[in-house]
Amino acid sequence: MCVVKSSGKLRRRSRYLFTTSILSMAVASVVSTGADAATKSHHTTKARPSSPRAVSQAASKPQRHHTVEGADPESISVSVSRVRSHGPEVAVTRKVMDRFVEGTNPMQILAMTTPGANFTSTDAFGLDTYGNTFYVRGFTQMQIGATLDGIPLGTQGFANNNGVSITQAMIQDDVGGMTMSQGAGALDSFSAQNLGGAMTYTSSDPKDKAGGKISQTFGSYNAYRTYVRADSGILNSTGTKFYASFARTDTDMWKGAGGQSELQADAKIVQPVGEHGKLTGFFGYGNFQQMNYLTLTKNMWRQMGRDTTYLKPDYEKAKQWAYYAQYTSDVPPGYEGKLSNDEIGDYAWDASQVQRTYLSAVTGHFDLSEKIHSDTVAYGNVSSGLYGGTNNFVTSPSYGTPSLQADGSVTGVPMALGMSHADMRRLGFTQKFSYEAPHDNYIESGVWYENSRWIYDSMLYEDGLTTGHNPLSGFKKGTGSTWYNDAYNTNTFQFFLQDRWKIMPGMTLLAGFKSLTQTTHGGTKNDYTEQLAAEGWNTYYRHAASGTLTASGAFLPHFNFDYHFLDHHEIYWDIAENLRAYDYYSQTSSATPWGGLGNSSQSAQSVFDANKKVIKPERTWNYIVGYRYDSRFFSGSADFYHTDYYNRLASITEGSTATAHSAYLNVGRETMNGADAVATIRPFRGLEITNSFSWNDAEYQTSSINYSGRTYSLKGKHQVYYPKFMYKANLNYTWRQAMFNFNVNYVGARPMTYLNDQYVPSYWQANLNLAYNFGKFGFAQNLKATFGITNLFDTNYIGGIYGAASVSGDNNANLFVAAPRQYFGTVSAEF
Repeated sequence: MCVVKSSGKLRRRSRYLFTTSILSMAVASVVSTGADAATKSHHTTKARPSSPRAVSQAASKPQRHHTVEGADPESISVSVSRVRSHGPEVAVTRKVMDRFVEGTNPMQILAMTTPGANFTSTDAFGLDTYGNTFYVRGFTQMQIGATLDGIPLGTQGFANNNGVSITQAMIQDDVGGMTMSQGAGALDSFSAQNLGGAMTYTSSDPKDKAGGKISQTFGSYNAYRTYVRADSGILNSTGTKFYASFARTDTDMWKGAGGQSELQADAKIVQPVGEHGKLTGFFGYGNFQQMNYLTLTKNMWRQMGRDTTYLKPDYEKAKQWAYYAQYTSDVPPGYEGKLSNDEIGDYAWDASQVQRTYLSAVTGHFDLSEKIHSDTVAYGNVSSGLYGGTNNFVTSPSYGTPSLQADGSVTGVPMALGMSHADMRRLGFTQKFSYEAPHDNYIESGVWYENSRWIYDSMLYEDGLTTGHNPLSGFKKGTGSTWYNDAYNTNTFQFFLQDRWKIMPGMTLLAGFKSLTQTTHGGTKNDYTEQLAAEGWNTYYRHAASGTLTASGAFLPHFNFDYHFLDHHEIYWDIAENLRAYDYYSQTSSATPWGGLGNSSQSAQSVFDANKKVIKPERTWNYIVGYRYDSRFFSGSADFYHTDYYNRLASITEGSTATAHSAYLNVGRETMNGADAVATIRPFRGLEITNSFSWNDAEYQTSSINYSGRTYSLKGKHQVYYPKFMYKANLNYTWRQAMFNFNVNYVGARPMTYLNDQYVPSYWQANLNLAYNFGKFGFAQNLKATFGITNLFDTNYIGGIYGAASVSGDNNANLFVAAPRQYFGTVSAEF
């Protein structure tokens, strides 16, 4: 397997973070030695309400529904048999996650089990962050907060420019449980991107007894996945314990050349400190690389079929199509009336991505007194990336100006490899204090500070006359020809204060607020477009811009009411204001204030300077009211929500790569009304049938935007990329050691332009999973075999959507075809 080499600086930072994690474990061991003198057999900390949600659950009446505990008595507290809900929050347990193919992206499982959520991807595991799209009630993964054991993860979209994806932060098998706040997000969940909702992931703890687990998966397209975990068990009288895990996933691309590979490793150590404290050290590593899938227009999908993708391995065809795209306004013979010249330019030789990330953290919980508690998280995160592919709109200069021959061949090389070197570093900490105040009040306060740096250098590498490049061949910094250098530095500070008051048994009221400020300085450091043009690269305008922007909100309130009554009934409401800081990525990317602005006649810098005077950070007011009934045989809930969106920022892109005209506009207000209804019946033990229906009506309210010299009205137009209707059904049956799970999703049509004149078609998609636990077999325990089928009916549909939308028309190649039907089998055992 080819691995892209990191720079010396990144290797030193990686060793630094790894050493930090190891030192934290050593410190924990030293503390344990001191604590050993004070205690001989205390292995757990004193139980306490560790969060507002825990307090609320403790205050409410006990759950009356039937639960099935896991076979492992050391399983964490959330490991009940099904999805549990509380207020506007849904908790997905480890047992539910185990119903799906091992290694499946946790966001994909959330979408399959949570009303109002939608996840699509190019691959069955959901690992391709470039081709993934995740929505919850109109908000994308870029607008939803995410934390892992209190560590802020940043946005969960493509590239790790301000955080890390959950699939690279931790192995899925080690996630103990997850929650999705479908309301406005929790105040104590730190994020600068949250506009509505928050994802909270909890890692499993090391087990008290030494042992481990191993699993092996095989599947379609030569897929295999290996997972190994070893638990130390309790090592001494102070309760020290740890685990270390490793996972490797490899598969061929389901269309086109190349494959997908991910290496993951994580380790966690837990050290109790007497009876009133605990230190935890965590280290996570992810190395993901793949050849990319081609983004399409709807016309490309319909005309060329599901399997259409990059032109590799036909190098001569790639040169010919690049020539037509770069030097003519025509299309190759045979494609007249079928593809446009812009679409011909979208087809290239290949594209790829490599992402490597390291995450380490030290967390500490201490009971400062019987009623005052402290939780501290200090973390570091570095990542590197290589993103790029063939650029059909530049020319490799060593072979002269290309020309088209009578036989259709091309002299010269009218294309080159564009590869971007990315480096990210984050350092931060969070500190929370909680106080069990008199009169049934539980007060929490906390702060978060983070400094992050993002470097993005774009390079050009010549292609050969008869052979192309190897996109995974180890491009070192300092090689190739620099097109531009970008750098951003960001400081984030957040504070929150909240009080959860238990008014009476079963009834709680939360009131609080948060303050957020984030300042980003950066953009283009160097741009060499004109120099490269003089050298014969035939380069084009690259939208150079730089400057400073600050997003700040001093008082963002949040109110929540929850009332459990008459044993099985619950009503709740949630109201909050949120603010989202500005995105950044590169001078050419869309959907950021720094990226893709202007054109050769109107500079990006002039557009940025003008925008700086008028754009404001996005804000939302979210309102939710809901009712839930929960009993042993039936559970049902209904939510209605309304969102007022202010300073809605929209990125609009039209044209080919070389002639793209982009804008980053404040399109004013957007309103969103929606409802989710879900019902689960359990007619007898082991059988659970769930149905849910979601409706969302998100409409822009502005009557006038100016784009490319024309005025458009968006009033009454629906939000791009999000469906108005969704339906989910899930049937799960467990009989003795056997499990059967069938789920099906319907996703309605999605607008793909701001004027709603083009839609992504609706689709149905289903999955099937079977499992049988053989129990103990020799030294192995819980010997289990599973079989899964993804996209059961082999539906040909558009899944993920990446990048900015067009005002109108089908001229923007930003659609991904979802993976076809695939089969997976897994054998696992614990010991």
